[in-house]
Amino acid sequence: MHGPVRFLGALALVFTFSVAAAAEDSAGLRLGLIGCDTSHVIAFTSRFNDPGNKNHVPGGKVVAAVKGGSPDIETSHTRVPEYTKTLVEKYGVTIHDDISEMCRHVDAVLLTSLDGRPHLEQAKPVIAAGKPLFVDKPVAGSLQDAIELFRLAKEAGVPCFSSSSLRWYPGVVEVATADIGELRAAISYGPSPTEPHHPDLFWYGIHPTEALFTVMGPGCESVVRTSTGDAIVVTGTWSGGRVGTLHGIVNGKRGYKVTAFGTKGIAEQKSGGDYTPMLREIITFFRTGKPPVPPETTLEIYAFMEAADESKRRGGSRVTLAEVLEHNGRRP
Repeated sequence: MHGPVRFLGALALVFTFSVAAAAEDSAGLRLGLIGCDTSHVIAFTSRFNDPGNKNHVPGGKVVAAVKGGSPDIETSHTRVPEYTKTLVEKYGVTIHDDISEMCRHVDAVLLTSLDGRPHLEQAKPVIAAGKPLFVDKPVAGSLQDAIELFRLAKEAGVPCFSSSSLRWYPGVVEVATADIGELRAAISYGPSPTEPHHPDLFWYGIHPTEALFTVMGPGCESVVRTSTGDAIVVTGTWSGGRVGTLHGIVNGKRGYKVTAFGTKGIAEQKSGGDYTPMLREIITFFRTGKPPVPPETTLEIYAFMEAADESKRRGGSRVTLAEVLEHNGRRP
């Protein structure tokens, strides 16, 4: 009788775990936010938490947050009270004073602080807690901090990724996957207002830069920058002689578009998008631990933007990405 009893016991244990797993899947992942100073926290939470939202993203629910906020950036600290109030009163989010404490109540974390400078320090307790981490743009306030953040996550075996939502805009994806033969060049333009505490393109130029890399892929070797008070133009040379051009609009009429040039045709972006596809990717990432954008690609994007600043400092001279990566602590 011992065999059948053991079998039934094991079967009951499997059934118990299956029921628990199904219940967890039904309830969704418990998500935490760090930083209540950007409109992203409301846009993200409304999609995660409200099944009635036409852009509802199932699989996770924001249950906790830490306020954050930077006193020297007006668009940061002035937004915290309003967004915190909405999170608590409309979505039932619990506010914690400490990141480590919040991590005890969540399964995964979105680092949403508007200011990239505190991201590294804010990420450390999340990494220490072993929670999967999505870092909203900009990934950090400097290339050096971005390199260190990803290094710490990798060393601890904690899944981590960062991206602009433009990577998954349907119009951008259509250009990136268009049948135009061998890709030879691309042009991406978009709003690029600057913020004095960050490298010029980190603050908002990350969006058209991410779109450019979505189409071109990795492999940028060097950049040259030209800039005026109204525009930031960065020409990047990719492996194989491909050329990618970023036109950052500082002043004037603003919009987004990416165009790819191939040996058989030209593909132009015809539609935009919103946060929803990226949030679906984030939920999948939290469940699988597999980042949809490798850290190496993200660091190349930030090296591109940092090299553009270095080119500006050198009067428009060509700057290699390898040089700025090494200077900022990236080991081969």
